Amino acid sequence: MTFRGFPADALAFYAGLEADNSKTYWSAHKAIYEQSVKAPMLALSESVAQEFQPLRLFRPHRDVRFSTDKSPYKTHAGLVGEREGGALYYVQLSAKGMMAGSGYYAMAKDQLARFRDAVDDERSGAALATMVAALRKGGCVIGAVDELKTAPRGYAKDHPRIEILKRKGLFVGREWPVASWLHSPKALAKLESAWREAAPVNDWLDAHVGPSELAPDEF
Repeated sequence: MTFRGFPADALAFYAGLEADNSKTYWSAHKAIYEQSVKAPMLALSESVAQEFQPLRLFRPHRDVRFSTDKSPYKTHAGLVGEREGGALYYVQLSAKGMMAGSGYYAMAKDQLARFRDAVDDERSGAALATMVAALRKGGCVIGAVDELKTAPRGYAKDHPRIEILKRKGLFVGREWPVASWLHSPKALAKLESAWREAAPVNDWLDAHVGPSELAPDEF
């Protein structure tokens, strides 16, 4: 399949789902989801450059088992892939537009320890801080799945890289509001550009952090 952009119906579908997150709405509009959301997402996954493949489409249903919010459906569609070193590639479509990000979204305990050691190190930490500052100045979003409210144990509150040290992950992303290019193949070029922007940070993470060596139940 060739990616040609996201139809306007896709954005309208999610705007409606935000207003009425119910099985009734979903059932009545399932055909729109299949044709205007799922199909373009799968086409996008096949059209991205080989360096970003394979990508998988997240299921539309929310896991509500441990959540107080029992809304059954996600109000966005997302694709995710993983590069060899462990960094993730992610793209999300919603009524608000498109978001792309790449990095280590959440780190296991052993990864977090290596990350903080490397950020604390004057040489490697300063290199990462320089990259992060340049990306943020260029309009990128620098985020993490979670972060501490204060300094990690053993680190000074006035550490020169305290903002990074408090993070429990690190990713580089871009967010775009709804625009005409979203309905065209230009969306693919913007996505790939955003992922390539994150490459220096991903290289740093692969070199200084790497994949977790813990068993899943030890995270």
